[in-house]
Amino acid sequence: MAERVIAACDGASKGNPGPAGWGWVIADEAGDPARWEAGPLGTATNNVAELTALERLLTAVDPDVPLEVRMDSQYAMKAVTTWLPGWKRKGWKTSAGKPVANQELVVRIDALLTGRSVDFQYVPAHQVDGDVLNDFADRAASQAATAQQPAGSEHGSPHPPPAPASTRRAAGPKSSGAGAKTSAGASKRRGSTARTLKAKFPGRCRCGRAYTAGESIAKNSEGWGHPACRTAAAEG
Repeated sequence: MAERVIAACDGASKGNPGPAGWGWVIADEAGDPARWEAGPLGTATNNVAELTALERLLTAVDPDVPLEVRMDSQYAMKAVTTWLPGWKRKGWKTSAGKPVANQELVVRIDALLTGRSVDFQYVPAHQVDGDVLNDFADRAASQAATAQQPAGSEHGSPHPPPAPASTRRAAGPKSSGAGAKTSAGASKRRGSTARTLKAKFPGRCRCGRAYTAGESIAKNSEGWGHPACRTAAAEG
């Protein structure tokens, strides 16, 4: 069997929707970025960009080669691993009976995944000393979204520029359910008021109780959960 390939993919949308781009990168034997590609999407949502990045990566890698895909988009990852079987059973309808968003992209990815070995790994976005490949794919996608020009190793392009330090946040545990990239400053220093955001996906708090999509959540020492639970933990 061919040796497993480790890769990452990411999408970016400057406005969501807005100028968008996708990017993927494959690691060398040392785990450093080697082969990569990025491209523009015109005006698109972040979810479309994330799914497109995955589709382009799967297209670029031989289907006989085992693949590890690192992603920071829980939406894209869950769409093709968790929700897809149910959508197909329901005739491409969600549990609420609505048409599945971005169906054409999901259908193409489903076909590309059929019969091949792919291991999906969620990695948090924009972390100091975070995953090298995810960071590279994020920067490549962002550059493609801004420039609206293709780039990559086969184009002879230089590596995408480093992200400004202000766009990164301190590294922490993996999120278990927020499903969103948060802006700089989302994690506050211990003892200060935690910034909250609306959950894009349902999840479970450290207290054991679930939260729903659209509910306010805050970062705690074990991921994301109820703001009150984070406050209680900080005070305990």
